[in-house]
Order: sequence, then C-alpha cells, then structure tokens
Amino acid sequence: MLPARLAPALFGLILSGLMSLVVSGISTIRASGPGADLLEVWMGAWLMAWLIAFPLVLLVAPITRRIVQRLVSTWAEAGH
Repeated sequence: MLPARLAPALFGLILSGLMSLVVSGISTIRASGPGADLLEVWMGAWLMAWLIAFPLVLLVAPITRRIVQRLVSTWAEAGH
C-alpha cells in the first residue's frame, strides 16, 4: 500500500489517465476514423495527452477545490 500522503497525486494520476484516455480516443476516432492503425494512433495521442494532463491536474486541483468550497458554502448559506 502507498502512504496516505500520496493520495492526492495518485488521484490525479488515475483521473488524468482515464480522462485523457477517453478524450483522446474520441478525438482520434473523429479525426482519423476507424482503421487498422487506430489503436496505435490512439495510444500515441493518449500518451501525449496524459503527459500534459497529469501535471495540469496537479496544478489546477487546489484552485478547483477552493472554487467548490465557495460554491458549496454559498449554496448552503443560501438555505438550499
């Protein structure tokens, strides 16, 4: 098992991997259509997307958490 302190980075790794896999797959199919080399092209696109997505998720996550906290507390304070 990994130490709990690595949970945010592991979450970002898994989230960015899955999201970039799906988005790159959709984009690759739309751009090149289904073909014999689809899997190879998709995996190349996915790797490049993941290399960008993972550090970006780590950078954006704290900002996103703050936005969510403000929205939730604003929502709760309004009596909803």
